[in-house]
Amino acid sequence: MSLPHAPMTAPSTTRAMAMARLMDGVRADLASYEELQRLLEAQFDAALQHRSAQLAELADRITALVDALDHQRRERMALVARVLGADEPPTMAGVLALLNPAARQTLAGWWRTLEARVRESKALNARNARLMADQRDIMQRVMGRGQEHEMGTYGPA
Repeated sequence: MSLPHAPMTAPSTTRAMAMARLMDGVRADLASYEELQRLLEAQFDAALQHRSAQLAELADRITALVDALDHQRRERMALVARVLGADEPPTMAGVLALLNPAARQTLAGWWRTLEARVRESKALNARNARLMADQRDIMQRVMGRGQEHEMGTYGPA
């Protein structure tokens, strides 16, 4: 014989489902940013070795992954708003405050790691952009397409 219980209300069910999706999304983002960092390292190596075909392929993969991460970020913001409700600002601190201590500690750790991976990915991307811009500038000077007063190594004599 089962004991009677109160049915879950729609808002709490929706909130619980949104919280579960939010936590799953943060965990998925951790893996996605790890992959992004791997791709950015591969891009740097390919740029150093002037492997243009590999650079093009990596650029496509990086772009697709960044687009997916941006979609996941927008979804995460919507889930945070759903969990907290319209009266609260959509912050991760607000979400963490709703969790029991064990879940709070887990999500807070994931969130700190995610924030660190985002910063690291931005730094790797900036490094790669500087390298490729410097390589382009050097090639422009060598080919005589730099500043007007520079003829370049292979410019007309």
